[in-house]
This record gives sequence, structure tokens and C-alpha cells, in this order.
Amino acid sequence: MTAATAPASFSTRDLISALFVVLIWGTNFVAMKVGLRDLTPFQMGAARYIFAVLPLILFVRPPKLPVKWIVAYGLCQGVGQFGLLFLSLKVGMSASLASVILQTQVFFTAFFGFALLHERASRALQAGLLLAAVGLVCFGMNYVQPGHAGATTAGGFVLCLAAAAMWAASNIVVRRAQQATPQFDVVGFMVWCSLVPILPFIGLSLAFDDPATRWSWTSAPLSTWISTAYLGWMATILGYAMWTRLLKRHPVNRVAPFSLGVPVVGISAGMIALGDVITGWQWAGIALIVASLICTMFGGRWLGRRG
Repeated sequence: MTAATAPASFSTRDLISALFVVLIWGTNFVAMKVGLRDLTPFQMGAARYIFAVLPLILFVRPPKLPVKWIVAYGLCQGVGQFGLLFLSLKVGMSASLASVILQTQVFFTAFFGFALLHERASRALQAGLLLAAVGLVCFGMNYVQPGHAGATTAGGFVLCLAAAAMWAASNIVVRRAQQATPQFDVVGFMVWCSLVPILPFIGLSLAFDDPATRWSWTSAPLSTWISTAYLGWMATILGYAMWTRLLKRHPVNRVAPFSLGVPVVGISAGMIALGDVITGWQWAGIALIVASLICTMFGGRWLGRRG
């Protein structure tokens, strides 16, 4: 490899950026819990994306790609992933465990890639899928044994898994959009996609929220709006922009391992800020999910060295 084609070294600035993104994404689950104390999940969804698009949409040009990809991603990632995640946190999922369970999107993405894009699963990915499946069984054991579920419910667990599946669906949409667009503008794509979920969330709120709660946002405390602004500006726009910059400068296999820090920060933040309690079965599930992610990210390299 020549000096002209060698990837840039991971500078101190890049390392700080990666760790900052991990900190933002790990703590944003606590922000969700705080916001949901005074807002319904659908109100929270609309507010998150209003903050995400303003004021950037006034300065960022629409991406040059078919509108169908913008709408599809906005519905899958916005209404699907975060709508289901907010419902999960509202009906019985802790911030700590949500940060772990949502990482199963890696395996849903692999499944959708196999089914829709005909991508083959490596041996490392297959081993990771097996570990993740056992981990999910451990999480499920909490709901089999009465009194062992901790602060979570079976409904919250299922909704969180569904949110991970919708995140995976949005990953497939991005891949298809990138394949169809020679010069893919990530920032423009993210900002304009954030416009899509706003009206659906408002419609869902009008259709399903208790009429008594429809104007509750007008009396929400400052902490609620700070949490929502954090989700829109920090977790959505700044976090994705910094992560995208890293992916443009470095190979995916050098950047992706930092995502393993998100569950660590999420668990710590949930336990410290919200007093989350994690049961023995849940700790076993966490360990297996993290092990499955490590296997998926590094297993191929290890198997290659052995070969």
C-alpha cells in the first residue's frame, strides 16, 4: 500500500471524537427516560425531530437522490426505531438494558442483508448470532420466573427488540440509497430524513394519546426540553455527523469497535442517574450480547490469522 492510499492514522482528535460519540449515544437513553416523564412517546418523537431539523434544514440543501429513500429512512429510523423505543421505555424497559438490547440491530441487519440483498454470513457472524440468541434467552428468563424481571416488562422487552429490527431496516435503506447515489451526502440525508417523522408522530399522538395529555407538553419542565434538545441536536445530528466523519477517514473495522462502548456507558449512566437495577439473568444476557458483538467484529480477523 502506498503512502497516497494508506488510511489516515487515528489521531488524538479522532480518538476524542469517537469517545465523545460513545458518551453521547450511551447517555441519550437516560435523556429519553427523563423526557418521557412528561411527554408521551409520540410527543417525544415529534419533539426530537423538530429539534433535529431546526435550524439546520434552513441551511442544508436536500440530498440529490430519489425522495423514496428519504421517506423510507425517515419512517424506518424515525417512526419505526425511535417510536418503538420510546414506547418500550414508557411501558417497561430500563435505560440500561435498552442500550444493550438495541445493539442486536447488528444481527437483524445481517438477517435482512441475507434475505433482501443476498449477503452471505461469515463464520464469525454465525457464531455471534448464536451467542446473541442465547443472550436473548437469558433476558427472556426474567419473564418466565415471577419476581425476577426487575424494572422491566415483557412488553417493553419485545418493543425494544422491534426497535432494533427497525434500526436494521433503516440500515438496509441506507445501503440501497448509497448504491443508487454516486455522491451520497450523509449530512443532507440525515437532516432531510429527520423532517419525515414529524407529521406521522403528530398524527399518532392525536389518534392514540389520551386527550388529557395532548397539551401536557405546554407545561413540561425545563429538564424535559433540555433532554429533548439533547436527543435532537447532540444524539441525532452531532453524533451521526462525527461518526460519519470518522467513517470517511478510517476503515469501518477501525471505527466500529468503539460502538461496544455504548452499552457500557448506557448501563453505567442508567444505574447512576436513574438507579436502574439489573438482575442476574440480565447480567448474563448483557455479557452474551457484548460477547456476540466482539465475536462479530473481531472473529473474522482471528479466524483469518489461524487459517
